[in-house]
Amino acid sequence: MSPDTQLETPAPVVPREPDGLAELLPRWHLLRDAEEGEPLRALLAVIAEQLDRVRDGVQQGYEDLFVETAAPWVLPYLGDLVGYRTLPGYERVLTTGLHGGGRAALAEAVAPRRDVAATVGNRRRKGTLHLLEELSERVAGWPARAVELSRQVAHTQPVKLYGTGPHRGERGRLADLRDGAELALGSGPFANSARTVDVRRAESRHRQGGWSPAGVALFVWRLKAYALTRTPAYCIDRARNLYTFSILGNDTPLVTKPFPEPSPAHIATVDNVPAFITRRLLHDRLLDYYGPGKSFVIRLDGEDNPVPPSDIVVADLSDWRYRPKRGQVAVDPELGRMAFGSRSAPRQGVWVDYHYASAADMGGGEYERDREPRPDAEFYRVGPGQPYRQIMDAYRAWQHDRRADRTGPAGIIEITHSGAYQEQLDFDLDPGDRLELRAAEGTRPVIRLLDWYSNRPDALNIRAVSDDCAPHERPRVVLDGLLVAGRGINVAGAMGAVVVRHSTLAPGWSLEPECEPHSPEEPSIVLDRTTACLQIEHSILGTIEVIGDEVGEDPLDIHLRDSVLDATADDREALSAPDCRHAHAVLHLHRTTVIGEIHTHAVQIAENSVLTGRLHVARRGIGCLRHSYVPTGSRTPRRHRCPDTKPLFTSLRYGTPWYGLPADRCPEEIRRGADDGAEMGAFHDLYRPQREDGLRARLAEYTPAGTDAGIFFVT
Repeated sequence: MSPDTQLETPAPVVPREPDGLAELLPRWHLLRDAEEGEPLRALLAVIAEQLDRVRDGVQQGYEDLFVETAAPWVLPYLGDLVGYRTLPGYERVLTTGLHGGGRAALAEAVAPRRDVAATVGNRRRKGTLHLLEELSERVAGWPARAVELSRQVAHTQPVKLYGTGPHRGERGRLADLRDGAELALGSGPFANSARTVDVRRAESRHRQGGWSPAGVALFVWRLKAYALTRTPAYCIDRARNLYTFSILGNDTPLVTKPFPEPSPAHIATVDNVPAFITRRLLHDRLLDYYGPGKSFVIRLDGEDNPVPPSDIVVADLSDWRYRPKRGQVAVDPELGRMAFGSRSAPRQGVWVDYHYASAADMGGGEYERDREPRPDAEFYRVGPGQPYRQIMDAYRAWQHDRRADRTGPAGIIEITHSGAYQEQLDFDLDPGDRLELRAAEGTRPVIRLLDWYSNRPDALNIRAVSDDCAPHERPRVVLDGLLVAGRGINVAGAMGAVVVRHSTLAPGWSLEPECEPHSPEEPSIVLDRTTACLQIEHSILGTIEVIGDEVGEDPLDIHLRDSVLDATADDREALSAPDCRHAHAVLHLHRTTVIGEIHTHAVQIAENSVLTGRLHVARRGIGCLRHSYVPTGSRTPRRHRCPDTKPLFTSLRYGTPWYGLPADRCPEEIRRGADDGAEMGAFHDLYRPQREDGLRARLAEYTPAGTDAGIFFVT
């Protein structure tokens, strides 16, 4: 079998027809059995179930002979036949009871199936750079570039002998100050220049070296490139000359769109990895990165034809001092900015396609989202070429059909493109309503809530019309795949569940150019005298504020899973009531990063989570914290294996590529402090420690003896 064969976990066996045996009987037996209450049919159903189990066991026994279809527990035994060494952490896949799909995610992180399949082929190619790059992709899922650092070690020689004699100048040479492209590469993964010997080991935990006669480096990119297509750019000045690629107005570095390597023997280049595009790189290779289907493209005034490459000028726009000539468009890929000539400013807007860097499928994005089919729901599609142009038009049509009994209680408003919608949204829901506002697959629509009214808030309002309906009749709302900016969401009345999934409610409502929040103290969600159960999944949001009757009503349930709750500072309230009082709510945290303080009635469960601000609960006797970090001085329920070491983050500013990620220097108690050995917080399910351990194990196994090999994380 080829090592490149796509290997997946075997699909579950589909249950067979329980009445299959009964259907084989003569008709008169079934009629008589029906008169007796069908005891024979019930007996045959039990026998059929056992037969199915035996049949499935025989079938699985045959499938266990092949690595592509074997059960997970069989893989180590198949690997023993070829001397396969199990990756660190795989034992947890077989022995640990994990959340939901956690076991499958952990199994994918340590990647035993593909690894076992490629064992024999890998040994034949041991010691080659191509194999090291494949191991990174196969074992850890990270693209990489392998470099022999020994070839970059300079040899001291007299200047007068430079470039003379056989093989002179192949290794060390004088720096060419006129070669700006070479100087821009520095000592990174794509550098060709030489440097003096560095006696520090490539795998040193303190400061990596590796530039020695035995040095080998595996440069790894952990951030992924995410695409945005036909999305509006943001104009930051009244003259309509200056724009940012990000619709929130913040700087965002552009990333290359990775292309697959043409052959297994090909060494990765900058085109094969999600690398940041530098000004020098774009200047030298503009046609490789600009254009439809490439890393980015710019369209003006609603036209389908992009700006021609001849009009693109690469410039440093860090202070907006550069002024392009008429007809030119200045682009700064390192900041994600554009500038137009004063006499050629676009009059009807700018649309862009570009790629940005992020660590995981979280918040609003065009990535694939797991969704269950909804055959019971009526669809109302919004966008160009669709029946409705505005969200509220589709909502009113659904309400009209609902009250006329032309449709059921479930309605889905689906936005079919990555445009921006600037309208006031007010959803008044009747008992039994089930409304879902979501992005279509492959899109990330933006809802910009502006200052529409001077005498009332302009939030996205979700209200229940009736306050006296039964609990099971309370309306339910789902927001899926959206980016909401400019204001927050206000929920009021006798609501049921309010679900926010794979969405971003911009912390601080919007961003400044340096990714500073525009309104840092404003909430993203206000639960105003409501009965709603708030559920946040795979999302990013700002502060949650709870306004309620603490005497006559039960506390609300707030669930956060695999998300970031960001108050924009450690000393601001991420969850509270007005005037910094305790929110009348019971909090459930699962694999969540909280930036800010939490003041709440109780915490039922907080597991595998990180809180950068203090936690203060009113009822300490309720719930527990397990495998989670809270700062010193917090008032919490009972704790179980909660470290006291403070975490370190690469960035806590929303809008930066490294947002919410623990730093590589983060203490091990945080990086490996979850109940399954992964890192705590919102990016737990990336299983970065397990991927890193597996890659280090394979790197040590497949590099020649005496080689000083190390992993260098580029992102």
